[in-house]
Amino acid sequence: MKKEYIIPIFVPHLGCPHTCVFCNQAKISGEKKQVRAKDVKDTIEYYLKNFKTDDKKIEVAFFGGSFTAIDIKLQKELLEEAYKYIQTGKIDSIRISTRPDCIDKNILKMLKKYKVKTIELGVQSANDYILQIAQRGHTFKDVKKASRLIRLYGFTLGHQMMVGLPESTKIDETNTAKELIKLKPKIVRIYPVLVIKGTELETQYNKGEYEPLSVTQAVERCKEIANLFNRKNIKIIRIGLQNTNEITDSENPDSEVVAGPFHPAFRQLVEAGLWYDTIVEKIKKFNVKVKEVEVQANPEDINNIIGHKKENVTKLRDVYEVDVIVKPNEDIKQGKFEITILKTYDDIVKEKVEV
Repeated sequence: MKKEYIIPIFVPHLGCPHTCVFCNQAKISGEKKQVRAKDVKDTIEYYLKNFKTDDKKIEVAFFGGSFTAIDIKLQKELLEEAYKYIQTGKIDSIRISTRPDCIDKNILKMLKKYKVKTIELGVQSANDYILQIAQRGHTFKDVKKASRLIRLYGFTLGHQMMVGLPESTKIDETNTAKELIKLKPKIVRIYPVLVIKGTELETQYNKGEYEPLSVTQAVERCKEIANLFNRKNIKIIRIGLQNTNEITDSENPDSEVVAGPFHPAFRQLVEAGLWYDTIVEKIKKFNVKVKEVEVQANPEDINNIIGHKKENVTKLRDVYEVDVIVKPNEDIKQGKFEITILKTYDDIVKEKVEV
């Protein structure tokens, strides 16, 4: 299988007609200057020199802001530069992210011309009231319309949603995931809301008008959402903002995060939590009191089964008094596992009797 690489190019807040309460795009992306064709070329060349394997697939991704809302001349300028590398076979595809109210047939025809493959929509919520108080400037009707057009024109559809928006509940976020599933995206991103410096949300937080989720709350909400997407085989390509010099623990003096559920391994917390729940459920179905089990799984899943800082293994021992031995097995498909009872409490009793 070819190794997949992303060349990220950030287009910070260019053309976006609204400033959402949670958004300070320049600080989130770490980019503040306007991007031009030369920047696209320089970025692509830099990454191409540093990719080590020959057997690879490369995608240029225009992140941040609202790509299709920027001036059409600049859109074409940036796309043309990236398209040159598709023509020469040095990259394989282009991806953009944008707003759902900045998609129409003419825009999609133009993106087709430059071989854009994937379009990600910043949805955030399916609840129009929550979208309104977050100052998104669009409705969920716009999301549905844009999603259908994107799929109709043959693009790969992606959605981005958030948990912890002002006045958003766990039920709202579960409903958002269910509504997105109906629109048939191929990929999704799930972002817990962080309070970033220089945003309206920071003002609300300082006034006591907004309370961010804790890490535990955010993990639990994301677990339920991830479960819904996983059941429909919708690929989750990110959970949580990427850790950068600016987006890091709020106690770091250089951090732009004021408050909120930041964790450098947030995705692992979510995925490890899902594995923990699955293994506990399996153990509870045994008709005996289990003392020790062996779990075999694909090597790719081992870290999540063990948990961040071995949290799952420790919790199973502390909460259920079960010792877990985890072993990799390449013959098991990713996402699957086999569990074997090594010792029960009856075995321990028999050992003591025999002694």
